[in-house]
Amino acid sequence: MKNYDIARILHEIAIYEGMKGEKFKPRAYEKAALYIGSLNDDLGTIYKNGGVKALMELPGIGRNIAEKLVELIQTGELAYYEELKKEIPVDITILSSIEGMGPKKVKVLYEKLGITNIEELEKSIREKRVRDLQGFGEKSEKKILNGIEFFKKSHGGRFILGLVLNTFEDILHQLKSLDTVKNVQLAGSARRMKQSIGDADFLAASYKPDKVMDFFTSMPEVAHIHTKGTTKSTVRLKSGINCDLRIVPEESFGAALQYFTGSKQHNVVLRTMALHKGYKLNEYGLYDKRNRQIAGRTEESIYLKLGLPLIPPELREDKGEIEAARDGRLPKLVGYDDLKGDLQIHTDWTDGNNAIIEMAQAAKKAGLEYIAITDHSRTLEIARGLNKEKLKEQEKEIKKVNDTMKHNEGITILSGVEVNILKDGSLDLDNNILKEFDIVGAAVHSYFSLSKEEQTKRLVSAMYNTNIDILFHPTCRVIQKRQPLDVDFDKILDVSKETNTILEVDSSPERLDLQDEYIQHAVENKCKLIIDSDAHDKSHFHFLKFGISQARRGWAEKKDVINTLPLEKFLKSLK
Repeated sequence: MKNYDIARILHEIAIYEGMKGEKFKPRAYEKAALYIGSLNDDLGTIYKNGGVKALMELPGIGRNIAEKLVELIQTGELAYYEELKKEIPVDITILSSIEGMGPKKVKVLYEKLGITNIEELEKSIREKRVRDLQGFGEKSEKKILNGIEFFKKSHGGRFILGLVLNTFEDILHQLKSLDTVKNVQLAGSARRMKQSIGDADFLAASYKPDKVMDFFTSMPEVAHIHTKGTTKSTVRLKSGINCDLRIVPEESFGAALQYFTGSKQHNVVLRTMALHKGYKLNEYGLYDKRNRQIAGRTEESIYLKLGLPLIPPELREDKGEIEAARDGRLPKLVGYDDLKGDLQIHTDWTDGNNAIIEMAQAAKKAGLEYIAITDHSRTLEIARGLNKEKLKEQEKEIKKVNDTMKHNEGITILSGVEVNILKDGSLDLDNNILKEFDIVGAAVHSYFSLSKEEQTKRLVSAMYNTNIDILFHPTCRVIQKRQPLDVDFDKILDVSKETNTILEVDSSPERLDLQDEYIQHAVENKCKLIIDSDAHDKSHFHFLKFGISQARRGWAEKKDVINTLPLEKFLKSLK
């Protein structure tokens, strides 16, 4: 059983425990689920090499959860999980992901109205049977109904890329290790680094396609074989996502990679350009009037023959990239190795899993030169937010660790905080406290449904504060769970530029906030951006690649992203 599947089960157990009224268990299971879901190393391999003791050494994994992990790894099932499902037979993941619904509300709806799925919930709300239940009401009904509509639009059988990409990379590694495979790549929307995907496309060149297909359809990740052929096979993985493998001749590999990477609209424009030049373009190559292949072995050869430089996959959405390439205006996108710092990091002082020194060591290993510890401020009780006294204690600890790390590890730790923006736009820490930090990020964590005018005024008020350097996860969206704040984004951009407030691209796979279209608007308006991991565990620094890909999809260059600067220049560029 793969990490993704184990994390999903632990996440559901956390919800069930919340429904039962447990106080500490839900958080314990949720932390374990988040950690395992983002873990690069295979959990089964960790257990095989070190037994239950190795599992218990992982952050947030005690004996109770470790023993359940062993059962899942060994049998692929968990008796305790099956008992919970029988006790409360509801579609727990979907119902609890709807905005306005929590574990306790799911339980009430099941016990009072027998609601087990989203269809029954919507029907009961439209029949006005929910509003009279304790803890609900007309406003609550409306909020949940809006949440249902958002869920239907945003899901549609799609998977968050950051939660499944590890599985695809494992499959890619397995295929690359076959001596019968000459070349293999992940294509489709996953290669374009879309925030969510419907399926996965693998492309390979091989002189023994039968053997490759035999291997692909018998992988341990496969739950069901839809079709199996010599040039194309489709399987469903245990995670529920469908994967295609296509095998093409080497001389057509580049053309096929370009075609199956997409997007559809981008490809339509390229085919039209080819026709205007008297060529024909398809997944097998670029052909002249005599039907001779004139390009196709590489992607670059296709673009060059059409008079274009190679367009990065992240830009292939028919949003002006082909015109920009033709006119020599294609941006030189921020690179995956360009970041020097990470300015949103959480530790075990609040809701993180690791100590300050552990996060610093992991950041150094990830290739960073500086970081900021930005734990939550006092009013965010769910994250054990820090008050003035605790922040002072933490600052001393940062200084102590910093002295050690500077001499031995070559990384600088900045003192910071993620200060909470209250409903009226004020902050939950006084300015005489905020001015003592090296860096301050402000963020909204409540009152997500205020009017557009109120929400905009709230953010603008925080941005005008001279102590606020960064607006963290600016629109507060959670992919497939919570809609972005309703704000006047043009006003946010104007104030960002006026006040020198940096807009964050939060790299957490479930946030990716800012959205790519907002990033593009920010770049056009010459606003400063920053890409942060929002790490809550030492394994989370690999999230940065998702933030970078999001920035690339928004046409951001290195000069647009402030934490590509070395430390001294970075600090001088702040308010």
